[in-house]
Amino acid sequence: MAKPVILTVDDDPNVLAAIARDLRRRYAEQYRILRADSGASALEALHELRQRDERVALFLADQRMPGMSGVEFLAQAIQLFPEARRALLTAYADTDAAIQAINSASVHYYLLKPWDPPEEQLYPVLDDLLDEWQATHRPVFDGLRIVGHRWSPETHALKEFLARNHVPYLYLDIEADPQARELVELAGLQAARLPLVRLTDGHWLTAPAPAELAERVGLRRQAAASHYDLAIVGGGPAGLAAAVYGASEGLRTVLIEREAPGGQAGTSSRIENYLGFPSGLSGGDLARRAVAQARRFGVEILSPVEVSGLRAEGPYRILTLSDGSQLSAFAVVVASGLSYRRLEVPGADAHTGAGVYYGASITEAISCQGQPVFIVGAGNSAGQAAVYLAGFASDVVILVRGSSLGAKMSQYLVDRIEQTPNISVRTGCEVAAVHGSDHVEALTLCHHDGHEERVPASALFIFTGASPHADWLGDAVRRDAQGFVLTGPQLIEHGRRPQGWDVDREPFLLESSLPGVFVVGDVRAGSVKRVASAVGEGSIAVQFVHQHLARLR
Repeated sequence: MAKPVILTVDDDPNVLAAIARDLRRRYAEQYRILRADSGASALEALHELRQRDERVALFLADQRMPGMSGVEFLAQAIQLFPEARRALLTAYADTDAAIQAINSASVHYYLLKPWDPPEEQLYPVLDDLLDEWQATHRPVFDGLRIVGHRWSPETHALKEFLARNHVPYLYLDIEADPQARELVELAGLQAARLPLVRLTDGHWLTAPAPAELAERVGLRRQAAASHYDLAIVGGGPAGLAAAVYGASEGLRTVLIEREAPGGQAGTSSRIENYLGFPSGLSGGDLARRAVAQARRFGVEILSPVEVSGLRAEGPYRILTLSDGSQLSAFAVVVASGLSYRRLEVPGADAHTGAGVYYGASITEAISCQGQPVFIVGAGNSAGQAAVYLAGFASDVVILVRGSSLGAKMSQYLVDRIEQTPNISVRTGCEVAAVHGSDHVEALTLCHHDGHEERVPASALFIFTGASPHADWLGDAVRRDAQGFVLTGPQLIEHGRRPQGWDVDREPFLLESSLPGVFVVGDVRAGSVKRVASAVGEGSIAVQFVHQHLARLR
């Protein structure tokens, strides 16, 4: 973060040089000392500082300047930096004007020239003014800024992408936040297409795609090497566990994630049944801890990068990435997880990202303040989201196609939902249509007895049944009728190993029909859809990787 600024203004070059010298001698370690030779040039510099979101702690302006007096300058400067302390430098003959300026221009103090010795005449006054500023100043956020529209799908995609990749940002609504309009005007971008992203170096991006933004915020998207001991596809809990254990045990490891580390678990507002966290933790916090741990052991994380294919070449397993590049590994762990199924009803696609959200979308929770929201789903993710959203929305309605929540949801969540007064559950009920102009305004609900009703809604969060994210594997491995990858004993039919199996051993417990390719987490057929189970599978898979590599050697 840049140092806060002290700006001194004087038209006399000798006086300006002297005051700047004394200011630097006392304050250069904590503040950046800038000087200007006129009120006009000082205001021009302030506009640039404002556009860069820098902080100004103190103005020290000479009263007698041609064209614009010190009082006139301070009266305009206060509009740009109202929190800055303001001091006037004046001759004895101008003390009456300086005293009047304390009221008319909100000047905090005036100093007489000459100010020698500064230790007695200058520094004590400025020390007090700067202490006051430090005590009342709220530090300016120094990260990315997104200027967008609440109901813009593109804005939602960027917010969700940054949040899930743990990149701090500040969101400014162009309609509701005066600061957003001011920033856009200062940058001369009034006619630009939203969303706008202001980078930490002051540059602006117009409606960037997540991949473009990833490059600018320093996320790695290119592999550092062409070959690894272990390549992991998917950065959810299973993939991150495999990465931590693989790298900590000496394997050169790369993890490739198509969206953001954490997977679907990373979007959970609160995981309360994970061992060792009696108060629970958010999915984002779990992902952040796991990513930090993986990087500590030297795991190379590529995100957002999508894998489009897998094939075998001798002992090597070749991954093709969506940009056409390739990398090889002796072993691959597939942890690509699930994708929520789309809601196939009128209006759902048109409002995706503008009130219709797949998953928890925690970034949108605060925008639901005091408004009704609906959740489709009966699993733990839906329950966790309901409890979290209840802290913002006026009413949270869970829509369940079946007869109860208890069939798929953990009992502790069912109990929490029953105890939360603004959460209600409607069983035997589905969404038939989504209505609204540029955002969700109402839903049509269809009950199993056949009658329909239209209800007001500000948002719809969808946690319907998910399908395995495994199409990228093609025919490289065997899958069941639902697309989940078969592993271990599931591959043995009538006592025979799978067709094409070319090593003299049985498939390991988590191994696919392609030797050296292991499958963990939700994408694996028969897996338990729980975070702890995914972490366990990821760690266990590494032991089989070691055995596979030992046979290769």
